[in-house]
Amino acid sequence: MTNIKAKKRFGQNFLKDESVLFKIIESMPINDNHIVEIGPGLGDLTKKLVKCKDVTAYEVDRDLYAILQAEFIKEIDSGRFKILLGDVIERWGDNQSLYNSKYDLIANLPYYIATNIILKALDDDNCENIIVMVQKEVANKFSASAGDKDFSALGVITKLVSKKSEIVITVPPESFSPPPKVDSAVIHIKKDMDKKVDDEFKKFLKLCFCQPRKKLLKNLSNDYDKTLLENIFDELELKQTIRPHEVEASLYSHIYKEIQNGRKHTTSTN
Repeated sequence: MTNIKAKKRFGQNFLKDESVLFKIIESMPINDNHIVEIGPGLGDLTKKLVKCKDVTAYEVDRDLYAILQAEFIKEIDSGRFKILLGDVIERWGDNQSLYNSKYDLIANLPYYIATNIILKALDDDNCENIIVMVQKEVANKFSASAGDKDFSALGVITKLVSKKSEIVITVPPESFSPPPKVDSAVIHIKKDMDKKVDDEFKKFLKLCFCQPRKKLLKNLSNDYDKTLLENIFDELELKQTIRPHEVEASLYSHIYKEIQNGRKHTTSTN
């Protein structure tokens, strides 16, 4: 394929390790879902994806877009491959979904927007599986469980809306060209299509983890009545000294619900 230099402004690191590419393909679930790829780069993963299923790809780099159009002309003509030029976040904003029926997101993501992309995919009603390469630090946050030092709002959201979230493989810098300065990882999140979290709950989680090493009660006391919180903690048998990363994801839903009920009750009795 044509030689092209990676562009820093697009967070480009081209995956060149065949063993990792095969591992990504191997981890794909067996289903009838369409495939969406974000940031296909030079098309190394794309070549393997189009052999399995029809693929829709989103590319923001005009130079790469032109190269991919030429490289995959047969697949484009046959309808196996469709490539769209533009910012995928804007596409999400305009259309609500990246594809008009059920799909799996499989991609080596640009790291500077990887977290945002995964959160958008979790909200996308048509996206069922997310199999993406990201910074290992980001993968750890999305796959963490209560008690892990990496457990954060991202982990809580993922646990509440997914059936599984696991790291498939850790990838060293030398697997890329140019090599990034950090280790990477492929994460697989299989969503529970019946579950979702709303924006108000996400704001609540942001408050819970605003100072992750402080006590959860302290963080929540910045916005909510402390007596109400203490009563809720007692009801749920939570220690008042517990820290945000120590609380199970399901308990965050209970705390949030009890806070809303408590505030409604307080308002109605005043």
